[in-house]
Amino acid sequence: MSRFGDVYENTVTREYAVVLRGSEDRGNGPAIVHLTAGPGAAVVGEHTHPHMQERFTVVRGRLDARIAGEVRSLGPGESATVGAGVAHDWWNASNTEEAHVLIDIDKAPGAHGVDLNRFELLIGTLFGLANDGGVDRKGRPFPFQAAVIAVIAREFSDVIVFTHPPRAIQFVALGVLAPIGKLLGYRATYYRYSRPHRRAPPDPEIVAAARLS
Repeated sequence: MSRFGDVYENTVTREYAVVLRGSEDRGNGPAIVHLTAGPGAAVVGEHTHPHMQERFTVVRGRLDARIAGEVRSLGPGESATVGAGVAHDWWNASNTEEAHVLIDIDKAPGAHGVDLNRFELLIGTLFGLANDGGVDRKGRPFPFQAAVIAVIAREFSDVIVFTHPPRAIQFVALGVLAPIGKLLGYRATYYRYSRPHRRAPPDPEIVAAARLS
């Protein structure tokens, strides 16, 4: 689905991601992305990766993160690793400066049968909906679309689980809305969102920081 130089962008949450190692060229290693978090940018919501681990390394700017309830502020050269099943989210608290972050995503030690490509598909879907006006100002899908994603998310449960609302409420309340959403023509994934948005030359400084040639 993706390779070195492919781009995913979310114009609502102000996330701009350049793939450094994607599904087509990472082999058995981790996926690596250069994330530019614009001023005020924030991930769509606190979540866990049940069978994946994620590492953030700040190259320029600052990134704040909440990991297992603890808030950390990461500056250039600082990293944080989020283990499988650990609740986390992040944001750029600056109103003027971008944060440039290397993100490594890999299977957790001992995890089997995890398909990182499905995580990429979910990101493409959320970003695509945002760019087409299908989300609120925080990047969350509107209710009927969220309901459909919640139902289909059972297939992605090894990839990502949002912590709010509680899972019981997600599967009951959103499950009730899902049939209505489907009748209205909403779906959980769309073919047009399954590919990167465009290509761009990766930043040489970021490539060097990722120790890629």
